Amino acid sequence: MRTLFLELMEQYVVAKNPKLMLRRSETVVERMLSNWMSICLYQYLKDSAGEPLYKLFKAIKHQVEKGPVDAVQKKAKYTLNDTGLLGDDVEYAPLTVSVIVQDEGIDAIPVKVLNCDTISQVKEKIIDQVYRTQPCSCWPKPDSVVLEWRPGSTAQILSDLDLTSQREGRWKRINTLMHYNVRDGATLILSKVGVSQQPEDSQQDLPGERHALLEEENRVWHLVRPTDEVDEGKSKRGSMKEKERTKAITEIYLTRLLSVKGTLQQFVDNFFQSVLAPGHAVPPAVKYFFDFLDEQAEKHDIRDEDTIHIWKTNSLPLRFWVNILKNPHFIFDVHVHEVVDASLSVIAQTFMDACTRTEHKLSRDSPSNKLLYAKEISTYKKMVEDYYKGIRQMVQVSDQDMNTHLAEISRAHTDSLNTLVALHQLYQYTQKYYDEIINALEEDPAAQKMQLAFRLQQIAAALENKVTDL
Repeated sequence: MRTLFLELMEQYVVAKNPKLMLRRSETVVERMLSNWMSICLYQYLKDSAGEPLYKLFKAIKHQVEKGPVDAVQKKAKYTLNDTGLLGDDVEYAPLTVSVIVQDEGIDAIPVKVLNCDTISQVKEKIIDQVYRTQPCSCWPKPDSVVLEWRPGSTAQILSDLDLTSQREGRWKRINTLMHYNVRDGATLILSKVGVSQQPEDSQQDLPGERHALLEEENRVWHLVRPTDEVDEGKSKRGSMKEKERTKAITEIYLTRLLSVKGTLQQFVDNFFQSVLAPGHAVPPAVKYFFDFLDEQAEKHDIRDEDTIHIWKTNSLPLRFWVNILKNPHFIFDVHVHEVVDASLSVIAQTFMDACTRTEHKLSRDSPSNKLLYAKEISTYKKMVEDYYKGIRQMVQVSDQDMNTHLAEISRAHTDSLNTLVALHQLYQYTQKYYDEIINALEEDPAAQKMQLAFRLQQIAAALENKVTDL
């Protein structure tokens, strides 16, 4: 990997655009770096940064679910993302329902929901609460369970769409708990769908009305009905006063973003601090690689601190930390809803902004995520600068120390990694570029000494009966 990196760096220096190095993952060595960093930082993630990230994810999820979420438009009342903000005022009330899971012999479980939740959203919240001690991958899917309400002697199966769903012209509204008049303290029964039993809202058992609905391009709505073409025409002809009023209302709703941001601030700070930790907690791989970048910058007479800063940022914060911040399901067994993902993207963008040295001048027209964290961004930038300085001042990690550390990592994951699968994937790559790899190995002096081309030909002959020069 080191050899490949030296070649890559040479290409960018010769082309006189070293700042672009590591910006993407187009080369083999850049992808190797991503995997190498992931393996080397696994234990650090497990011991230090994993818990703050999980708490941040859960805090966002809790905030989002406190208020209405439009199941169709994927917008929430409580979010950090202005494009995912549910701007319309929606009347709702929190409810606590008692849930009995059929055939599992457990006591009724209290679950907090909203009366404006769709039946599918209620199912998700119930499953989240009932099976919270189990991995998310083991949870039943919402469409594999039936939710039943027994307000009296008769039972009623709750479904998102049925014959009683409200219809307004070409639009049909998804049912909510409010539609069924489910009250606070109601008892609901959750049961799994059997072979002979199908939920009432499954497509195959629905009458012609639902099929007609599907043919009408799924014209369904939940909390806010989309504007029809006719309505759009009217709004375009609206007066300037109406447009100004709409803008004023939007700015009022944007204060909600600040409120959510304030609630989540401590969780965001804790995650940033765990990632940009003081010098003694930095994994050896980070120190080793950052020193390598410093050495190569000096060798190529690169004095520009911005370039070195960009290399380090592209190799660690943007390549690793931003990736897991935007995709917590990569490391946790969780499901990330679109509305939660929208808020995570804002925090990830803030983290990326903190890693740049350029100053952004803010105005009223700046993106809302820039305005949201305008006060904190200078603090975060200083944390990044101090983090890089602290690593530079640490005791150097020798090649021998790094090899010992990598050997320890290898031993720790002996049982969890399948080397045969990895070798098979490498060989598939080799098959694709067989001739090019053979030619490159035959021309490389180091590969010639180790007879790597000859060895690869032997492997190919054994596995594929390839014609070789043997």
